[in-house]
Amino acid sequence: MEEIEALPDRPAVFLLWASEGAPYLAKTSLLKRRVRRVVTRMGGTIERVEYWTVGSQLEAMLVHLELAQRHFPDDWRKMTRLKPPAFVRLVTHNAFPRAMVTTKLGRGMFTGPFASRAAAERYEGEVLDLFQLRRCEENLVPTPEHPGCMYGEMNKCMRPCQGAVSQDEYAHEAARVEQFLRTGGASLADPAEAARDRASAEMQFEEAERLHQRAARIREAASAAGELARPVDQLAGVAIIPAAAATAIDLLFFVGGQWQQPRRLLLADTVDGGQSMDRRVRELIADVSAAGAPNLEHMAVLTRWHGSSWRDGEWIGFDSLEKIPYRKIVNAVGRVAGAHVGRMT
Repeated sequence: MEEIEALPDRPAVFLLWASEGAPYLAKTSLLKRRVRRVVTRMGGTIERVEYWTVGSQLEAMLVHLELAQRHFPDDWRKMTRLKPPAFVRLVTHNAFPRAMVTTKLGRGMFTGPFASRAAAERYEGEVLDLFQLRRCEENLVPTPEHPGCMYGEMNKCMRPCQGAVSQDEYAHEAARVEQFLRTGGASLADPAEAARDRASAEMQFEEAERLHQRAARIREAASAAGELARPVDQLAGVAIIPAAAATAIDLLFFVGGQWQQPRRLLLADTVDGGQSMDRRVRELIADVSAAGAPNLEHMAVLTRWHGSSWRDGEWIGFDSLEKIPYRKIVNAVGRVAGAHVGRMT
């Protein structure tokens, strides 16, 4: 019990090792109190305690996931309770591409992650309403005898099933959908807004109003993706989170579909060392690079943390490591540091 009393009463992830059997793994906001309760309940059979202090919920989730996968290879999914995120997949390898919602990665273009399947389906529907891509799931063999569907009757599908268009014409429409997804809607919105402005300048006010409504609908459809979702190969960002130490902030980059090792920013280096925050941040993340293949569990952690009411940090997304918004990161570091130091003192 002396070892337990020496534990810090701080947020941590811990393992309790008994004389036999699997260890006990858990997260806690007060380590000493939680370990004391568990040991009392287990009847004093604990031989060893291992713990990792953490500064944020995000760090705790990642440490807990790593330990669960290492020590509980058969049960870690149930222990972590991570729900696979949803994606909108554009099946580009099909002769007649279509969109679908899935929780798995594979061939094609994927946009996400979304917090729920319903959110992904809502975004998929908003996007498809702007185009004439098919919504059926069958492997098409075009023939004039095909019965078609209601979307074809409503002029929301090019009816490739009935041979109404050639494969090349349909492929062009699919390419327009892909471009919309990759540009966050700008591929449609920008031309519509430019045409609106020209019509307005030429005093064609009815046409300008029609184009204005179309541009607004396009922007509304694009915004249904939310702050996080984007093409997976363009999914990048950084979480600015409190570190376990009171005088430090962690920069946790998400690139290549997975979390990278944290970069710790010691606040004293910028104050006592006379360095500007901007310069320190640039030096700290100069060698950040993508490592490894996309990790669905890491995406699930990102989705849960980002959409939670208890998110203890800030997320800044960007399209690639060549487009890191340093000024935004510096400003976020200042905000998170102010809240973190105030909470620890």
